Amino acid sequence: MKHFDNRIAAITGAGSGIGRALALQLAEHGAILALADIDEPGLEQTRARAEELGARVSVHRVDVSRREQVEAYAAEVEAQHGGCQLLFNNAGVSLVDTIETMDIEEMEWLMGINFWGVVYGTKAFLPLMRRAEEAHLINISSIFGIIGFPTQGIYNASKFAVRGYTEAMRIELAGTSVGVSCVHPGGIRTQIVANAKIAEENVQQTRQNFNQQFEKLARTSAEDAAAIILKGVLAKKVRILVGGDARFMDIVARLFPSRYEVLLRLNKMIGR
Repeated sequence: MKHFDNRIAAITGAGSGIGRALALQLAEHGAILALADIDEPGLEQTRARAEELGARVSVHRVDVSRREQVEAYAAEVEAQHGGCQLLFNNAGVSLVDTIETMDIEEMEWLMGINFWGVVYGTKAFLPLMRRAEEAHLINISSIFGIIGFPTQGIYNASKFAVRGYTEAMRIELAGTSVGVSCVHPGGIRTQIVANAKIAEENVQQTRQNFNQQFEKLARTSAEDAAAIILKGVLAKKVRILVGGDARFMDIVARLFPSRYEVLLRLNKMIGR
């Protein structure tokens, strides 16, 4: 994609974090925004700030785990804006627990948002994007879609699934007008960890301690993450690593696929 001016951009999870940062930076570049989230107050705050930057904005309350709501979102975007050239499947949640103790219902909840939300968004918006002269579809995975991480088993599963789904789609759409990128952020200073479901009794970790450790490790701001993502889209990158930690862990995992957990000391993080 050569530029964002007058491009219609649909963004899920736009009420905070990377989603909000993407919306505001796209607004500065002249994009037309169709913003979705289940967090209506956060969504309205993003709308207000984007409109202050001069953007044309529509907001849509959408639970991405509900296919009918995502399909309605795509239909509303087409009706209000006439199409879609950019789709950011960004909405996501986190669950901290061991695989042995994790409830199936909690796993289904997370997969519904993190994986099926991406699938529903892709299926609903891709027909609109295929009609565009130029379009780009961006799915947000994670560095945890590249390495396994203790107490993040189902989050890993969802992000590895997003990665595989996106890479297959990229190959299928090669040579068409639709570009495809898979984004792998490292530690980003957003509310995803603060809002995570944490099984404190199973992971021997309090929410306060978990949040404090994350704050120390998360070196990249949502604004910097959004800037890296948008730069990658303009450069037509198929794989976008966000943050020095993501780049480092990706290198370690590729060089030592069978023992990266030892080199990264991940095996020391779970008490036996």
